[in-house]
Amino acid sequence: MEQVRVVVEAPDPVSRAGLVTLLEATPEIEVLPAGTAGGANVMLVCGEQVTPEVWTLLRRSAAADGPPVVLVVDGITEGELLTAVEYRVATILPRGAVTAERLGHGVLATAAGGGVMPPAMVGELLKHIERVQREVLTPQGLNPSGLTPREVDVLRLMADGMDTQEIAAELCYSERTVKNVIHGITGRLHLRNRSHAVAYALRAGMI
Repeated sequence: MEQVRVVVEAPDPVSRAGLVTLLEATPEIEVLPAGTAGGANVMLVCGEQVTPEVWTLLRRSAAADGPPVVLVVDGITEGELLTAVEYRVATILPRGAVTAERLGHGVLATAAGGGVMPPAMVGELLKHIERVQREVLTPQGLNPSGLTPREVDVLRLMADGMDTQEIAAELCYSERTVKNVIHGITGRLHLRNRSHAVAYALRAGMI
């Protein structure tokens, strides 16, 4: 079985050594030398709190399309939680409750595309999503994917291989309307063409 490669970023050598020891208790995990995030499947970041230095690290990693993050921290506010999720933090573990088993589980879950968070944090995220849906998306006729029902219909028919004329006939729209819908999707989501739009929508589970 291929090991999950983890790079550990900690505020001091003692904290890093402790985390490395805990991680080495899980055979499926390989700890990489510090500063080698480019070859890592997961980045583990630790701190008493989310300091400006931690935010800078997370922001730069996310901007460089770095690996998903396991954040070990004493406490985090709702606002910090939302920002952390934007910066690819998938797992948050309370620093005082970290064990080898919990840390290993969190890292493996993150590497597999999942994540682990305390129930209270999951509740905060769900409330935030509901609030965005109610206050931002619904008034504009959008769903959580950021697409209108009409855009979803057009994308689905494009995925079925229909051209503009066929889509217009199927949905009882003019061809100009269909072209405008497609132009709106590609422009708003920064997509290159129709094929890119369909591929993006399928990968994201929009259609």
